[in-house]
Amino acid sequence: MANNQPQQSTGDSLVVDLTKQQIRQARKKEILKSIVKNKLLYLMILPGVIYFIIYKYIPMYGLIIAFKDYKPYLGIMGSEWVGFEHFVRLFTSSEFYGIFRNTLILFGLQIIVFFPIPIILSLMLNEVRTNWYKRGIQTLIYIPHFMSWVVIVSISYVVLTLDGGIINGMLEMMGFSKINFLMSAEWFRPMYIIQVIWREAGWGTIIFLAAISAVDIQLYEAARMDGAGRIRQMWHITLPSIRSVIIVLLILKIGDVLELGFEHVYLLLNASNRGVGEIFDTYVYTAGLRQGQFSYATAVGFFKGIVGLILVMFANRLAKKFGEEGVY
Repeated sequence: MANNQPQQSTGDSLVVDLTKQQIRQARKKEILKSIVKNKLLYLMILPGVIYFIIYKYIPMYGLIIAFKDYKPYLGIMGSEWVGFEHFVRLFTSSEFYGIFRNTLILFGLQIIVFFPIPIILSLMLNEVRTNWYKRGIQTLIYIPHFMSWVVIVSISYVVLTLDGGIINGMLEMMGFSKINFLMSAEWFRPMYIIQVIWREAGWGTIIFLAAISAVDIQLYEAARMDGAGRIRQMWHITLPSIRSVIIVLLILKIGDVLELGFEHVYLLLNASNRGVGEIFDTYVYTAGLRQGQFSYATAVGFFKGIVGLILVMFANRLAKKFGEEGVY
């Protein structure tokens, strides 16, 4: 009996190994069949995959210099390894907390003030019944998205400048004193969020209008039969129907908590408002390109990416906990 038991266990393990191998082969065949069957879909996503590999994944190799004292003439591998020295310098820097605070405040303005506006615009446009008027309004609010931040800030400069600006001219006509919007630290954040709304609010309505168009019309008909007006239909049918889209976009937005964009803020910065306007993106440019501190700037960018990843994972888990689909 003692001699037979090992033979039986060996036979059982062989059967298990064969079964696992058959399962793997079956899965491979299913994957190949799926690829062949949907080859056109895979060809469609291929350019996007190539783009992300070349411009997103391959450059991640350069993150190594965040842990080195990078010297261009020595190369990445030839530079001295310094570990977490640059991260320690970042967290102990007197500028870190001011930059972190400014970034969070501007991000909070985007979430609280800007994010709901495309939703509200989409709900309002959905209620417009005259097609030509609706298309005209959509075109007008889409146009600013195709202008660069240089153009947006330049227009704002012409409108808000002390010397011949329209706004200050109107204030002077009404008996008020002029306001130096462009050089004022108090007006930097309102000016920033107003420009973001002007440029991006119309473009943001595209996804929400597409989601609204997929709502079952029979729901609205049933609600009208029950006596519900447009406001109640909007609140009890439209918003709940597009809730999953709102949650997904909010999660993706949270991932950009420290990624506010370099160009816009940099164009608004000057010596008077730098204390409230300096963010991580402009700080990386100043430290990395202007001062040549490549390793330190990479460490700052690495920190931004890690914070964004953690927040996306947290927000996605929280969304799933409350019964939403989330991003993944």
